[in-house]
Formats: sequence, C-alpha cells, structure tokens
Amino acid sequence: MGRNPTILSVATALPPYRVGQEEAKRFARGMFSRRDGDFEHLLPIFDNVNVDTRHFCVPVEWFGRDHGFPEKNALYVEHALDLSEKAARRALDRVGVGPEEVGALFFVSTTGFSTPSLDSRLIFRLGLSTHTRRVPIWGLGCSAGAAGVARAAEHARLYPDKPVLLIAAELSSLTFQRGDRSKGNLISTAHFADGAAAVLLGNSSGPEILGGYSTTWPDTEDAMGWDLVDTGLKMQLSGSVPTFVRENFRDNLEDACGSLGLDFDEIEHFVLHPGDSKVLDAFEDVLGLEVGGLSTSRDVLRECGNMSSVTVLFILERFLESRGFAKGDLGVLSAMGPGFSAEHVFFRC
Repeated sequence: MGRNPTILSVATALPPYRVGQEEAKRFARGMFSRRDGDFEHLLPIFDNVNVDTRHFCVPVEWFGRDHGFPEKNALYVEHALDLSEKAARRALDRVGVGPEEVGALFFVSTTGFSTPSLDSRLIFRLGLSTHTRRVPIWGLGCSAGAAGVARAAEHARLYPDKPVLLIAAELSSLTFQRGDRSKGNLISTAHFADGAAAVLLGNSSGPEILGGYSTTWPDTEDAMGWDLVDTGLKMQLSGSVPTFVRENFRDNLEDACGSLGLDFDEIEHFVLHPGDSKVLDAFEDVLGLEVGGLSTSRDVLRECGNMSSVTVLFILERFLESRGFAKGDLGVLSAMGPGFSAEHVFFRC
C-alpha cells in the first residue's frame, strides 16, 4: 500500500448557452401552458429552487421540438467529449503535467451512453499514452463525482508512480422530456444543467486524501434514477430525499469517520453536492451548521444548477481556490445519488 495521494488540481468547463431562470420559466410557460391549462400553478417551482442561471449544450429553442433518443445521445457524445477535453487540459496545464505522464483515466457519467466508453476517445484527444489504464464508471448519478474521486484515489494509492486523472461529464439538459407535464419533470427542468470537471491526483503538494466510505441503503432504489423511454432518459425522482438526509446523513457520516479513525467533530470543511436547496437546508440542519453555512454549495447551485456528478467537483474547485482553510484542517467531500447511496471522501488540507 502506497502513501496517501494528494489533489494536484481541479478544473471545470461549461457549455456555451447560458440561460437565466426567468428565461427558462418563460419558455416552460409558453410550451406547457398550450397543452395544459392548469400548468400555471406549477411555475413557482422555478422561483423556489434557488437557481439563477444554468448552462446548456444546446440553445433553448432546441427544447421546443421533439427529439428521439438517438439524436439526444449523439449530442451527448459530441458535447461530453468536448467539455471533458477542456476540463482535463485545464487540470493538467494548471500544474504543468503532460498528458503522457498520466497513468490512469477514470471517467464518470450518467446522462448518455457510448461503447467504446468516452474515456477511450479521450485518450487520443488528450494525447495520453495508449497504455493508460481506463476505468469508466456509469450509473452513480449525483454521487459519481465523489465516488470517482474515491476510486481514483484508491488507484493512485496502489500505483503511486504516475498521476491519475478523473473526468466527470454530464449533459442533463438532453434528458428533457418535452411531452411530460408532470411535476417531477418540471422540477428536473428547473434544476438540472450541463458541465464537466477534471481532478488530477498524484503525490505532490496538495490536500491529502485520507480515504473514502460508501453506503447503499436497502429498499431505496426507487428514490432516484432513470426510466428509458422512446424519447430517451426520463428522470425518476422522489420528493423524500430531504427527509432521508435528515434521518440518515449525519449517522452515516459519523460511521464513515469511525471507519477511518477520524473524529467527526474535527471536520472543519464540508464540500457537499447540493441536490437542491431543500437538501442543503437538511444538510445544514443535521450537521449543526448555521443557515447559509454551505455557502459554496449554494453559490454553485445558484450559478450553475445541478450538474449531477459534476457539481460537487465545481464546489471542490471553488473551495480550493478560496484558500479559506488552514494546513491540517480536516474536510469531507460528500454526495448522495441513485441506489440510494452516499459517497464520502475525507481529506487533510
């Protein structure tokens, strides 16, 4: 077993179409109200989710037409590759690591399909060695960013000779279901967005990753996930997630600390995937934080929306750039997602 790996750099990328929440609300009103006269009473959802802007890989007008799954998935492949390449190059350039130096590439995503997986194409687009170890991870949804860091860190600990690159890419907007006028679809429409992030791990200076902890709860598989329909991936989302967080998150995080011999009360920094504003409220409540204590998570949600697995890595990037920590501080990066599951990654600044 090698030494604990460190976070060398984190970088992010956003697609070109920036959409304000008022514009998204007007678009939804114009499209859905024509089909459902009772739709108007659902529109306050756009005002209550604490999202101001989001970025999409396609213009708003694209959502006003019907699209089949093959078209959506082709767009997923195209834009996931472009955004992944941008984020990865930025992560490498920030610390002067050449692509040929990377020993392993982890790729996480849940919003589209590709075989061969996109990491195989990114090897050539980025100029990585043809002998780079590839580890694609699909289906973990919002928890995949944290899970990807954990799995990449485990690999880096076993193979410390070369840096490990993690890429997360999500095109959640392409899962929009134009014909679905349910409240659940509207909630998704008001929250989700597109983006990519990359994390480079190695053995130089930087926050030290101490270990991870994974949990999957029984009889919760219906809380979150996809249904595959003719028009693509359709969100399956339970409204019980904030309640689940209140009932389970703190105990689970304390168990995670115990498994690694850490003291829960020593945690100074929480890098948490927001889910939505109600989930953030639940996190702050059960962790005993003051209202607004998870300000970086709230800022990313407000400015970028929920980008699924990518979101927590945006938050990690901002946390590290803020330098709002002291050497030796204990932090945790956490996310919850389909399963229903949780991933925690502990780090020492």
